[in-house]
Amino acid sequence: MPTQCCQDFLDFGTVEGRKVVAAFDGGAITSDAGALLLGATDKAIRLVDRFAACFRDGRDQHAIEHKLATLLGQRIFAIALGYEDLNDHDELRHDPVLAVLAGKLTARRRSDCAALAGKSTLNRLEHAPEEGPAYAPSRYHKISHDRGAIETLFVTLFLEAYSTPPERIILDLDATDDPLHGAQEGRFFHGYYDCYCYLPLYIFCGHHLLAAKLRRSNIDASAGAREEIARIVGQIRQRWPDVDIWLRADSGFARDALMAWCEANGVHYVFGLARNQRLVGEIELELSAAMEVSRETGRPARCYTEFAWATLDSWSCSRRVVAKAEATRGEPNPRFIVTSLDAGQVAAQVLYEDIYCPRGDMENRIKECQLDLMADRTSASTMRANQLRLWFASMAYVLIAALRRIALAGSELARATAGTIRLKLLKIGARVTVSVRRVKIALTSACPQANIFALAHHRLRCAAA
Repeated sequence: MPTQCCQDFLDFGTVEGRKVVAAFDGGAITSDAGALLLGATDKAIRLVDRFAACFRDGRDQHAIEHKLATLLGQRIFAIALGYEDLNDHDELRHDPVLAVLAGKLTARRRSDCAALAGKSTLNRLEHAPEEGPAYAPSRYHKISHDRGAIETLFVTLFLEAYSTPPERIILDLDATDDPLHGAQEGRFFHGYYDCYCYLPLYIFCGHHLLAAKLRRSNIDASAGAREEIARIVGQIRQRWPDVDIWLRADSGFARDALMAWCEANGVHYVFGLARNQRLVGEIELELSAAMEVSRETGRPARCYTEFAWATLDSWSCSRRVVAKAEATRGEPNPRFIVTSLDAGQVAAQVLYEDIYCPRGDMENRIKECQLDLMADRTSASTMRANQLRLWFASMAYVLIAALRRIALAGSELARATAGTIRLKLLKIGARVTVSVRRVKIALTSACPQANIFALAHHRLRCAAA
């Protein structure tokens, strides 16, 4: 709709004899007043300032309008609020609540500038080159980023979420598809996903995101996993030297290099194992017994067994394999996992059902990142820019996860997804009034989550104290 039309009244019929009309003339009104909680969460964990410290700003600080932390905070808060497109910021830069989060209500140096940055400035940020021997600031790219510092920050934020070290942590690894619809750098067709895509690697510990690494899709699912785990485990053990670390992943990560590294470094693993004729033949008696029970009862039947197993040529040694011999709907359904844990530590059934199967919850975390926070919005031309976009979305996830952990524990939103938290707690309408002495944000009186909002505010204030 043309801009001029938006200034006219929009007719929505009548109610009790009165015409219902609408117009975009409300002034300083926001639909994102709940973003104040995101700002309070940021103060509690200092995410934006520490993220900004991972960048180097080569601009003349006396001549710029928007500080680096302002740009990064604007981008992260907007993604958390559901605005994944840079074009959105040409209007969002006038939003009064986002201006409050940036700590500036008006432009300070230029009278013709908004309090926040527009799409062009943020676009240059997303194309910030990586620091290295070949890096040199250019006219259009004076901001650079330190990949190692950003990757370290994810783990640091995870470690700080615990007041005392846990006895054991389980790190979940998974690769997923990030579909591409253009001629982006690193574009390859992936047969399993049946599309052109990237193949990002995610590493979680529960709800905590520890790594989000963008990769081409013409690689094995486990490519680079050993290096990422070595880096993360090393950082964790510097802080928690006695913590027991387990890895958990599907069969795409059951590779000798990763398993051998775990065995040499005191890290246990539980990985899925792709079935083949040799493996199925190893549990032929158990499968036959399960099939017979299933036919007699008309219900699924299963039993567990284990054995030492070695591949013909890809493994350097034999390893413990746990098999689930299952019959479902009259058909055999065998499943296998390989582990460094021995039978004296964890029994076969417990290992499969209580340790391995819960790894499926990690897929929900990936869905939050990709569906709720648009981590798959990788439409820039270069992989470097798309990796930065992935990190911006990942930081938005870390921010909302911290809000959920610190402020929403015990509430009806304690286990809510990022999308639900946004809908119920962040998307709140309010009128913003700026006077000499204060900024008054009049939240809608009809907010169904007003009590939860007040509780979250109180907890975040205490956490930041």
